Amino acid sequence: MSHSLTLIESQLHEQWLRAENGDTTIYTQVLTTLSQLLRPFMRKRMQTHPNDIEDLVQETLMAIHQKRHTYDSQQPLTAWVYAIARYKWIDHLRVNGRRTPAMEDIDDFADVLSTESESGHSDTRHDLALMLADLPEKQRVAIEHTRLQGLSIAQTAATTGQSEAAVKVNVHRGLKTLSERWASA
Repeated sequence: MSHSLTLIESQLHEQWLRAENGDTTIYTQVLTTLSQLLRPFMRKRMQTHPNDIEDLVQETLMAIHQKRHTYDSQQPLTAWVYAIARYKWIDHLRVNGRRTPAMEDIDDFADVLSTESESGHSDTRHDLALMLADLPEKQRVAIEHTRLQGLSIAQTAATTGQSEAAVKVNVHRGLKTLSERWASA
């Protein structure tokens, strides 16, 4: 460990112990310092999703607060903090997947498939059916289930036998194709 990291660890460890003994001012200072250490840690790992960095920092700080009783004062505080941060980062990847910035949010295409009331708009439904018919079957089925029938990704995966990731990809690709066709029509 470098001299500066040793100094930071020493100061934080001392402040943490004082905070554990009820010093709320010091506790606030420790959390502020930890947030300053966590931001670059998360920024390095979340380069493709910079908008999620602050959320992850806050989630990590909440977990530190909730699990503060588990800290072993004989161990380095920063190691414990970074372990919690790493778990929060991994949890975030599990929940949100490993999207790339080039992928568009499929919710952006909701207007492409929007249909108004059932009565009086059979032309719209007919046009939509024609557009969907041109898609590969897996994309068409995924869109019909998730966007038109309102099933979740998990329900669609179970119904179609595709993995959840495959359903998301098929919906994304299908909507992108529909959007491109809609724009050129």
